[in-house]
Amino acid sequence: MSDMSEVRWSPVVQSDVFGQRVREHGNELGRRLDVLVAGCGRGARLRLDGVDARVTGVDEDLPILRSATAARTDLDTWCLGDLRATPMPPRSFDVVYVSFLLERIRHAELVLDRMATALRPGGLLLVEMRDRSSAYGFYDRMLPGWLRRRLWHRFVPPGTPGPLPAVYEPVTSREGIRSFCLMRGLMIAEDYLGSSGPALRGRHARLVRAMCGLAEKLSRGRLSATCDEITLVIRKPQNHFARLL
Repeated sequence: MSDMSEVRWSPVVQSDVFGQRVREHGNELGRRLDVLVAGCGRGARLRLDGVDARVTGVDEDLPILRSATAARTDLDTWCLGDLRATPMPPRSFDVVYVSFLLERIRHAELVLDRMATALRPGGLLLVEMRDRSSAYGFYDRMLPGWLRRRLWHRFVPPGTPGPLPAVYEPVTSREGIRSFCLMRGLMIAEDYLGSSGPALRGRHARLVRAMCGLAEKLSRGRLSATCDEITLVIRKPQNHFARLL
């Protein structure tokens, strides 16, 4: 597993990295790419300019996610439901893009296993997730559901889907996802840190930053106030020795 670790602060840069890697992969294969967007209800999109691709979306079946998914024009097909059972045939996708999904679902490792199994050998697993070990992630997972629902629209930019569940199982941390990849024989090719929590872009962003700074101070640096997002470019090996894959 690669030890490469870079810090990027802009989600735009990270999106460019994903788009560039997908274009490179498409050029290598020389054919249409089959792409799975897991977490399509949040509206996250891969930059597929100039890429011949068939895009499938999957997410949980929640009313707010269903309406957002139905409004998308970039998906060729989509399916919402229990992600432990939604169709993901083995070795059927060249690229799997997991966009801020893992931190809000239960059985995250099982779902991630299914996505890795659905990836063809040599394929790309592109992951964006909120870090449970960050100050932002700490508040998100510790606030009671009723309070999150009450505060959500006051703190996030208008039109942000949510509030969605905040589960944050152990895999939704840098250590957790690295361990997952090591156990499954997946190679982390690129590893970025960033800050993109929606409340950091709302009208009370200064207050949110102050609260994150307080959490970092009280935790003696264990909870980072400056990095709440983990972005990974993961490659499935071409050989057949990876466990479960």
